[in-house]
Order: sequence, then structure tokens, then C-alpha cells
Amino acid sequence: MKATKCSKKSKGAYGVTAKTSMLKRKHSKMNATETVDQLLKDHRVTIFSKSYCPFCIKVKGLFDSIHIEYKALELDLIGEDGVAIQQALFEKTKQKTVPNVFVNGKHVGGCDATIQAHADGRLGELLSGVHYDFDLIVIGGGSGGLAASKEAASIGKKVAVCDFVVPSPQGTTWGLGGTCVNVGCIPKKLMHKAAIIGEDLKDAAAFGWQVPEQVLHDWSSMVDEVQKYVKSLNFGYRKVLRERSVTYLNAYAQFVDAHTVKVTDKKNKIQHITARDFIIAVGGRPKYPDIPGAKEYGITSDDLFSLKYHPGKCLVVGASYIALECAGFLHGIGVDCTVMVRSILLRGFDQQLAEMIGEHMTEHGVKFIRPCVPTKVEKVSDGKPGLYKVSGKMDSGEIVEGEYNTILFAVGRTACTENIGLEHIDVKINPSNGKIIVDKEERTSVSNVYAVGDVIDGKLELTPVAIQAGKLLAQRLYNNQTTLTDYVNVPTTVFTPLEYGFVGLSEEDAIKHYGSDDIEVYHSFFQPLEYALTDRDSNKCYGKLVCVKSEEERVVGFHVLSPHAGEITQGFAIGVKLRAKKSDFANLIGIHPTSAEIFTTLNITKSSGESVAKTSC
Repeated sequence: MKATKCSKKSKGAYGVTAKTSMLKRKHSKMNATETVDQLLKDHRVTIFSKSYCPFCIKVKGLFDSIHIEYKALELDLIGEDGVAIQQALFEKTKQKTVPNVFVNGKHVGGCDATIQAHADGRLGELLSGVHYDFDLIVIGGGSGGLAASKEAASIGKKVAVCDFVVPSPQGTTWGLGGTCVNVGCIPKKLMHKAAIIGEDLKDAAAFGWQVPEQVLHDWSSMVDEVQKYVKSLNFGYRKVLRERSVTYLNAYAQFVDAHTVKVTDKKNKIQHITARDFIIAVGGRPKYPDIPGAKEYGITSDDLFSLKYHPGKCLVVGASYIALECAGFLHGIGVDCTVMVRSILLRGFDQQLAEMIGEHMTEHGVKFIRPCVPTKVEKVSDGKPGLYKVSGKMDSGEIVEGEYNTILFAVGRTACTENIGLEHIDVKINPSNGKIIVDKEERTSVSNVYAVGDVIDGKLELTPVAIQAGKLLAQRLYNNQTTLTDYVNVPTTVFTPLEYGFVGLSEEDAIKHYGSDDIEVYHSFFQPLEYALTDRDSNKCYGKLVCVKSEEERVVGFHVLSPHAGEITQGFAIGVKLRAKKSDFANLIGIHPTSAEIFTTLNITKSSGESVAKTSC
């Protein structure tokens, strides 16, 4: 219920007291601002009210129900002085409406704000005289933390963000913005684009462009331009925090108790700050395998995007989307690249599409060693880059060795929860991965401590998910909202050379959930028109819809392997989220000529056994 300024009198329970005439005489002699200040000084709870206002009656009823005495000054009953006092209140609080509530001299707000403060416990703290430095401290300046801090500040809360990047084993650090901005999505997508340009140059002659046979790529120039853009984003985030009056502390935060953190800056200066609420949004960092030489001679995605020298011959260890994306763009800009894979590609993703990605990369020159795990890294010679010998063990027991200039480990990530003092406040974590256990409202085992983003257990590690969770959490905490983050049917894309976009269930998970007899898959290869004048294989791009037969063929899985797969998936994701059926896709008229239109014409099922090889436009 939104409080509005009341202008219409009605008979109410709060009438004129015997002291009204005396108050009129008193207030007529005093300056309105002095009157307000004196009332706040004299009373624990002061309510500036109007006798007929239902919102004022509601707030007074709240304090009556919790047996708290209050001073209510009915502005409509003191004539012109009431108008002057309301103007003084506006100058003091920027609030035009009544009720206008103060507790121990601190402004609470109107009806909704007071009720929310009572619901979330802040009113009790104000009544007890407890004072915190901030309403909210966010630990972590990445996507989720920044979203939460900005949203809370926009609601009028006093907010601080603590963000500190511990250097990687190779000494790499970065600015405000977290993994996505500095060492993840943003620089990755830009380098992916660099590789796409390289591939397009090979096709240019077919479209009439006269391109030299040998076109060279400059690694240093690319890195410099990418880093300039990243730093502009860092600056932009700091600017926005200043504009929202959010306190930014470039310092490492550790819990001392449930309302206090110790923050240590890069000069080792220590201070203690307090807050009513905390949001942990510290994310994660890349793992290193526990083998000799890994940390000494290897790098991770923390280091790659700002690497000041050409990586030379490269070994990527891992089969995650980070591993395949990095291997893809490295190869695309001309790097000799090999990928060492322990078992399957893209664990947790649709395995048919994962293997298609591997096949496509292999056919275009990326080498794979699988199934194999590294056992040690040894230095052969110094340099920038240096030269290193990597030993690995195949499943068969065979030992393989190779020499590389750069070894990039992409073998998973670990949550940054080990040294932030969670043990001092008994926040529960999953011991197997260090991630924080939260409920559906992102609350930890400590009632005033919350967590969002990659650091929470059992949720998706995606930037837009963290942003949504942070924003909605702040709204629930401080704006009387109830909307929860929906972690189901979240679209995403793997930016391999041939991009893979999907939303919903993999074919394997759909079968596991619904049973193979209740699943039908519609699928087809297709050729983007952009390939028509080139010698690119026409049977590499692929789309499929995974449908549940018993639900009128509701689409529970959307998968596309194609250029611009992210753009295609983002559009169709709303259909999957709204429980679209296969017939809805068929009734949708496609845009011609596009790759996305294939999903409006899919008519061959896997169960039919018919070929889906592309034969014509």
C-alpha cells in the first residue's frame, strides 16, 4: 500500500485533546524547524501525522500493537503551524507525505517504510538504540554485488561495497567489476570476435574482397585494446557507485561477528565497519591441478586476457566451456593450440552438441589429447613466453609428453570463501566445494547474511543470474517486495568457434526426468546463408527441440549450434520459459533468410530415423 498525502478530512478515532489549544499557542511562537528538532529530542518515537489519514492511523496502530509509546503531532489540528512544520519536515527528509516517522531521532519514513522496518527487524534495532555504520555491506564488487548495492542505494539505504582482488599465482590483478568484466565474459567475447574476423577474412574473396594471402594478427594490439575497454568499464562502475552514494572500499573484508567486518586495504591499513545486513558476492577463482609445476609455470583465465606477450604454442588443460572457448579463439587468431581432456567435453551440457563442438574444432585444426590428465609441468627454458614440458597419463596408462610455450589450466573454479571469516559467524557451506548454502531467498544460516552469484551452492554460475538475484534480493530486503530469483530455464551460450546456445534441459536430462518413451526430439542440420558462397561444410550447424509428448509436445529443451547462437537463443528462451509447445514454434512465421527460422520448420524426429542432413536452401 503506497502512502499518499491526505487532503480530505474525515471523522477519526484521534480527536482534539485538551492540550490542543496550548499546542497551537506554543507552536505559533516557535520556528517550525526548532519545533521538529525539539520533538525529536524529547521523544523516543515521533509521528508527524494527520488525524484523518488512514496511513497514519495504520502506523500508530503498529506502535500500539507492539506497546511502544509515541508522540503523534496531528498537523491538521494546529492550523498554519502544521503547514510550516510539514515544510520543515520536507526540507529535512525530502518526504512530502504523512505519516513521517522518527525513532530515536533517526528518520524511518512513511507508512510502507515503517511497516517494512518492523517486518525486517530494523525498527527493533532503532528502538533499542543500536547503530550501524551501514544498512548494507556487500562483500564483492562483481556483477551480483554491484547490482545489489546499486538497487539498495536507490531505495535510500546506506551501502558500502568491499572489493579486493587477491593476485593470481602469476601476479595478475584487476579493477572493480568482478570476473565477467575483467577476466571472463567481456574480454572472452571480444577475443572470440577477433577469431571470427580471422575466419571471415578467409571467406572474403568469395564476396569480392581482394585480401592478401597472408594476414597477420597482432596479439599485443588486441590485448591493449581489450584492456582499454575493460578499464573504461572499471571506471564506469566506480562512477555509478559515487553517483548512487555507495561507499566503495578497495579492501579485503573478513567477518568478525554477524554485524562487523575487518577490512584491510592494499597498504595493510585495517578498520572495522558494521552493518545491519551483509551480502556475500565474492564469486570464485580458477583451480590449479595438484601436480608439480602447475602454479609455477601455468596460467589460468585470470591471466590470459591481459597477457603482455604472444602465448606461442599453447596447451589448454580442461574440457569446460572456458577451456573450449579459450582454445577456440586462440586457434582462430593463429595460435597452435592443443586441448588435454580428462574424459567428456562440457560435462552437464547436452552431450550430442558437446561432441559436435569437439568434432568441429578438430576439423578446423585444434588438437585434442583425450582421455588424459596432466601429471607434471617442467621448465625447459626461460623467456616470454618460456618453454615447458608437460607430462600426461592416458586412461590406458600410456605416458604422453609435449613441449609448449603456454599452459592454460581451465579445470574448474573454487568459491572464494576460505578466508573471509565465515567460521566466526557459523555460515554453513558445502564442504565439497566451499560454496555457501542458502535458502530460496538467498539467506544463509545467519539471518542477516545473504549470498548471491557464483558463491552459492547448487545454482547457475552465470553473470545475468547474479545480477537478477542481487537486484531482487535488495528489493525484498528494503522495498517490501517478494519476487524470488527464478533459476529455471535460464538461457546461455558457449562461445566456441561454432557457438552453442541452449535453454532448458539437455536431451539426457529430459529423458532422465520424463522417461525416454515420453520424449520426442525434432532436429535438423542447416546452412546459414552466409556460408553459401564459401567452402564451409553445410552439415555442421544444427538445431533441436526436446519435447514432452504427454504435455502436448511442450518444448523443455532448445539447442542450437550456429553463428550468433546467443542472439538466437535469447529470443526463443522466452517461449521455453512460457511453456511453448512444438506447435507454437511451427505456427511462428520465420524471418527469411536467417538461421533462426529453422526452428519454425523442424519436422523430422529422431525417432523416425530419417536423415537430417542439409540438402537445399
